[in-house]
Amino acid sequence: MTLSFIKMHGLGNDFVVFDAIHQKIDLTTQQIQSIADRHFGIGCDQVLLVESPRSLDTDFYYRIFNADGSEVEQCGNGARCFAKFVQATGLSDKEILRVGTRSGKIHLRHEADGLVKVNMGTPKLEPASIPFEAEAQSKHYTIEVGSKPLKIAAISLGNPHAVLQVESVADAPVKKIGALLECHPRFPQRVNVGFMAIQDRSHIDLRVFERGTGETLACGSGACAAVVAGRMNGLLDEQVAVTLPGGTLMVSWAGGNAPVWMSGPAIQVFEGKIEL
Repeated sequence: MTLSFIKMHGLGNDFVVFDAIHQKIDLTTQQIQSIADRHFGIGCDQVLLVESPRSLDTDFYYRIFNADGSEVEQCGNGARCFAKFVQATGLSDKEILRVGTRSGKIHLRHEADGLVKVNMGTPKLEPASIPFEAEAQSKHYTIEVGSKPLKIAAISLGNPHAVLQVESVADAPVKKIGALLECHPRFPQRVNVGFMAIQDRSHIDLRVFERGTGETLACGSGACAAVVAGRMNGLLDEQVAVTLPGGTLMVSWAGGNAPVWMSGPAIQVFEGKIEL
């Protein structure tokens, strides 16, 4: 089976994107792992599939697979690359796209400056909807990691996130604590782990350990979750610059039932074919 693809990235969070409308694609877990392998495959954090819509009120359907082959609900950086992909390949010339995902419908908008703005939806804070095991909803929770209690915020932006506040992201134990929290039993579907350092009310630094992948250079939904966590605790303004290792995203949230908006770049790196 020979498949055409485009390699893309959003602030270094990289993707192999397939048009699954004009190609018949049914990838196995092993094939996804092979594609994502940076030595023997193309190399990426996630594999994205652009599919035909599954409902009349959407333009496309969007599937996301982590490097370990697991399918996940949402990916903000991937969503921006999705929008650029369908524009570059001529699949759509719409300024605003309605896209179905496992976690529901999202809206993607091409901006005049070349950036893509994503409506990530309303954050879910009720533990059962994240999902996260807790007796009641709270702005923050204490969770045991090893023998050490940590304070986290737990949020879903279509996928689960735990956010820790740290003094410095450079000194944060991202790999160690991220791996332990990712598979913590209180997160039955695993979790993405964000390490947030607040610089001021409109600027944070962030590193994210993504489930099924490990630390990435950027995580769009993780940036949104961090801003929601900071806003809930009265630490951040409505619009925040989120600086990740790969660059900066702009995130805004008015609070309550308002949607979270994220904007940033999406870049095509190269295109090619792979034999599976």
